[in-house]
Amino acid sequence: MDVKEFNYYLPEKLIAQVPIKKRDESRLMVLNREEQTIEHKIFKDILYYLKPGDCLVRNNTKVIPARIYGKKETGANIEFLLLNNIEGDIWESIVRPGNKLHIGTKVIFGDGILTAQVLEIMEGGTRKVKFTYNGIFNEILDKIGLMPLPPYIHEELKEKDRYQTVYAKYQGSAAAPTAGLHFTDELLEKIKQKGIEIANVTLHVGIGTFRPVKVDKIEEHHMHSEHYYIKAEDVKKINNAKNNGGRIISVGTTSCRVLETIADENGLVKETEGDTSIFIYPGYKFKCIDGLITNFHLPESTLLMLVSALAGKDYIMKAYEEAINKKYRFFSFGDAMLIL
Repeated sequence: MDVKEFNYYLPEKLIAQVPIKKRDESRLMVLNREEQTIEHKIFKDILYYLKPGDCLVRNNTKVIPARIYGKKETGANIEFLLLNNIEGDIWESIVRPGNKLHIGTKVIFGDGILTAQVLEIMEGGTRKVKFTYNGIFNEILDKIGLMPLPPYIHEELKEKDRYQTVYAKYQGSAAAPTAGLHFTDELLEKIKQKGIEIANVTLHVGIGTFRPVKVDKIEEHHMHSEHYYIKAEDVKKINNAKNNGGRIISVGTTSCRVLETIADENGLVKETEGDTSIFIYPGYKFKCIDGLITNFHLPESTLLMLVSALAGKDYIMKAYEEAINKKYRFFSFGDAMLIL
C-alpha cells in the first residue's frame, strides 16, 4: 500500500498551537462504522455514546520535561531531548548540534546542578549519556526542563500541566498521549457513575511518534519501540467487560497499541510488561478494541494509518475532509474523534 494514499492537504491555520480553555469543550467528531455516519458534537457529549458495561482504557504515562539546554565546557550551547531511560542515570538522548558531541564530551546544565557525559554514539545518531547530580533527577528536570512539544507547535506553553492528562501518573514519556488531554476529573467521574469501567495501561511514548514515514510502501516501514506494562487490577476490568459483552474503548492510539500487542485471539489480556513495535495499518484484524478516542493526525503518519485500519481508509479520509471544511483544530492540542 502506498504511503501517499494517506496524504491530505491541511491549512496551517488549523494546526492548534495552544490548548482550548476547558479540556472537555473541544469539538468531537463521532464516526459510526456500521452506519457510516459523521456527527459533530462537543467532547463532553462522549458520555452519551458510552454504555454501562463498557471499559474505557487509558494510558496513564506522564510526560517528563525532557528538553534541557546546557553548555559544553568550551561554552558552546547544547540542547538535549531525553528519549528513554536505559538504566539508572543512563539515557538515550537526541542532541543538537550532534556533530559537536563526541564520546567523552561533558555538558553542564542549570549552573552545574546537572552534568552529562557522552558514553556512546548510538544508531541513528542519538547519544547514550550518563547524568551526574545531587538530589532527585525528576525534581531537577522539573526545575530546568521544558515540555518536549511537537515540532509543529510554535507557541510557548504557559501551563506545563496542559500537556499532561489529568490522570498522568508514571513518569517516562517524551510526548503526551494526546487523546486523553480532553478528559476532566469531573467528566471521568460522570463516566464511572454511568457504570463504565476505567482501566489503565502504561506506555511511555517516545519521540518516534513524530518521526515521518520515509518509505514509499507502508509495509516497508519499521515502527519505533516503546515500553509498556499493565497491572492485574486493570487486566481484570478489561477481561470482565470483554466476557460480559461490554465494549473496549481505547483512549488513544498508544492504549490501542498496548491492547493489540498483548491480547490473545479472543481479545483477552494478561498482566505483563514489555516493548512493542506493533505497526497497525489497513488489513490488520483487531483482536481487543471495539472503539477508539483519538485526535486528528498528521498526513502520511502511522497514526492516520492505524485509524484507517479501524474505520476504513476511504471513510477516514472523508471524515478528515469534513473536519477541514468545518475548521476542526488538528494535532496534539486539537479536537477529537470517536470511532465506534
